[in-house]
Amino acid sequence: MTTALLRPAGNRELLGLVGRTPLARITADLPCPHPGFWAKLEGFAVGGMKARAAVSMLQGAERRGELRPGAPVVESTSGTLGIGLAFAGQALGHPVVLVGDSELEPSMRRLLHAHGARLELVDRPAPEGGWQAARLARLRELLAGLPGAYWPDQYNNPDNTAGYASLAAEITGRLDHVDILVCSVGTGGHSAGVAGPLRGRWPGLRLIGVDATGSTIFGQPARPRLMRGLGSSIRPRNVAHDQFDEVHWVGPAEAADSCRRLARDNFVSGGWSTGAVALVAAWAARVHPGAVVATVFPDGPHRYLGSIFDDGFNARHGLVPETAAVRPVEIRHPQAVEATGWTRCRTVTGRREDLRPPRLPVSRAPAGNTLPHTRPYTVRLPYAPEESR
Repeated sequence: MTTALLRPAGNRELLGLVGRTPLARITADLPCPHPGFWAKLEGFAVGGMKARAAVSMLQGAERRGELRPGAPVVESTSGTLGIGLAFAGQALGHPVVLVGDSELEPSMRRLLHAHGARLELVDRPAPEGGWQAARLARLRELLAGLPGAYWPDQYNNPDNTAGYASLAAEITGRLDHVDILVCSVGTGGHSAGVAGPLRGRWPGLRLIGVDATGSTIFGQPARPRLMRGLGSSIRPRNVAHDQFDEVHWVGPAEAADSCRRLARDNFVSGGWSTGAVALVAAWAARVHPGAVVATVFPDGPHRYLGSIFDDGFNARHGLVPETAAVRPVEIRHPQAVEATGWTRCRTVTGRREDLRPPRLPVSRAPAGNTLPHTRPYTVRLPYAPEESR
C-alpha cells in the first residue's frame, strides 16, 4: 500500500443495529402459483446480512489475540461481505482493505469507498479458480506488505458460521414451526449457522441448498458465472455438505425472472441469491402441500438496478422469461450432467473426499434448460433423468 490506512475511531454502539430484520410472507407467482412461504428480509439489515458474519469474525479474532487494536483487516469479496466488513471495521475501530475485481459494480465501489473501505481491484480471472483465485492472490500480496493485518478468510472461518446464530434465533422467535429451510450457498456460512439451531428446535427440518450453475460447491464443474454472491469457484470448508437433503442449481435467467416477479407482485426483492432461493422456496411450497417453508433473502434490490432490473442488461445476456425454466429437471448424481439451468439433485456431494471422476463422459444439460418439461431432455447418462414437479 502506498498511503497510510486511516484507523476508524470505533463506535461499538453500532453493534446494536445488527439483525432484527423483518419476516415476510411471499405469495407472488414464481413463476407458478404456490401456497406461500416465509422470507427473512436481510436486505433491510444495517451492513447487510453479512454484517452478522463480519462482526463475529472480527470479534472472534480480537478475543484470540489474532487481531490487535486498530490493526487493518484485509479480505476478498464480490461486494456483500465488503459492506459487512466496512460496518464491522467502523464499529470495532479497524481500517478495512477489500480486494474486489473489475466486475464489481460501480455503485458498489462508490458505496464501499463512502463507508471508508480501501478497495483494490484485480483485472483478470485466474486460469483456475476464476475471480476468486485472482482476488486471493492479490490479497496475499497485500498481507505481505501490511504487518499485523488480519485476514478473516470468510470461506473457511468458523466464526462466519457462528455469526448467524442470531439469525436462527430470530426465525425460531417468529415461527412456531418450519418443515423446509431453503438457503443459498456461497461461503456456506449462513446455511450452516442457521440449519443447526433450527434442527435442534425442529429435528425433522429438511434443508435445501441453492447453488449457481457453474459453481463447484456441490460437485459440478467450474464455469464463468454471471451471478455474483451465489456459488463458488473454490470449495469452502464452511459448507456443511452433510446437512443438506438436496441441492438445486439455478441459472441467471431463472434468478432474474424471480427477482422481477418479486418486485412487481410482492414489492420486496433482491439480487441473484434472493431470486434463486425465492424460486426454489416457491417450488418447495408447491410440491409439499401443507409444509411450512422458510428462506432467507440475503440482500435487497438496490445493488442490481444496473443489472437484474435493467432491461438492456437482461436483453444483452438473454435473461428473458422465455428462457427461464418453470420447474427443475432432476438428476440422480451431481457429476452425471452439467447443469446449465434449474436442476435438482437429491444426492448431495461436494466434499473433496466425495468427488470421483464419473465413469461415463459428463454431458451438458441444454443451455437455459428450455426444452419442454413434459418429457426428460436427451443426454448420455447411465440412467434416465427424472423430472420434478
